[in-house]
Amino acid sequence: MSNKVAIIASNGGLFDAYKVFNIATAAAATDKEVQIFFTFEGLNLIHKQAMHALEMPAGKEHFAQGFADANVPTIPQLVEMAQELGVKFIACQMTMDVMGLTSADFVEDIEVGGAVTFLEFAKDATPTLTF
Repeated sequence: MSNKVAIIASNGGLFDAYKVFNIATAAAATDKEVQIFFTFEGLNLIHKQAMHALEMPAGKEHFAQGFADANVPTIPQLVEMAQELGVKFIACQMTMDVMGLTSADFVEDIEVGGAVTFLEFAKDATPTLTF
């Protein structure tokens, strides 16, 4: 069995962020090698400003209090935790070009690359997940 977990983050909502970082940090905490490829709206999850204002799904606003009551870390805290655990972040170069973004728009220590960069890692990862 592979010791790699590959995650594609292509959606940029709050629930998407929790799914991505929950799986990534859990895998990294159990000594898995983890890479996340952020593309399209998924780039919001590591964008310096956008990560602080991710949208709650309509009709799910009541979860905000639940997150607070359960002491669930914020997305910026989860990003930091993931990086401390060694999770590698790859920001999609093509999407960044389309959106007019540069690496300065994102958290520190990301790699900018294309799909081929991620696919080289993911080719023997088990599992490969998409959110």
